[in-house]
Amino acid sequence: MKEQNQVGPKITALRQIKNVTIQELAERCGFPVRMMEKIEKGDSIPSLGHLIKVARVLGVRLGTFLDDNDRLGPVISRKGKLREGTGFSTSNNESGPGLTFHPLAGDKSGRHFEPFLININPSPAVVTRLSAHEGEEFIYVLSGEVEISYGKDIYHLFEGDSIYYDSVVDHHVHSANGEPAKILAIVYAPF
Repeated sequence: MKEQNQVGPKITALRQIKNVTIQELAERCGFPVRMMEKIEKGDSIPSLGHLIKVARVLGVRLGTFLDDNDRLGPVISRKGKLREGTGFSTSNNESGPGLTFHPLAGDKSGRHFEPFLININPSPAVVTRLSAHEGEEFIYVLSGEVEISYGKDIYHLFEGDSIYYDSVVDHHVHSANGEPAKILAIVYAPF
């Protein structure tokens, strides 16, 4: 069963508040209009790179699409009480989310980076879609084996390994051995 894209309705609402047509948004992001329509309707799950482009065009933080509340003081995420995850596509098909993001600071207002607990779901052998966007990413593997395609290089990370990279280089994160994996990721995407 295909997971419903919860991000689409938020994009639509923000786009309408900012008085931007779907055609203008698609053009400014460099996306086909049909793709933007499918994302907004919830029929297609965007990649993180696509969502970062939408956030930049609309002038909002990436986290705007993943959270609802803003809190001025510290935010605590308790073990076993993660927010519902948002899925992102990792391939050139629409088979479902390859990555499920659980925000760890969704209530924190004015934050400059986005910490996530990410479940990496194994996917069938399909062509992966590399993405690039402004910013930086830090990944720490909590369980499983993760493969990172970064430019022309491939890195295998195991439990306890980490990587920090510039997101402007084409990259892709996925399970290395067809088994689920879990990572802590911190994404900085300026807008």
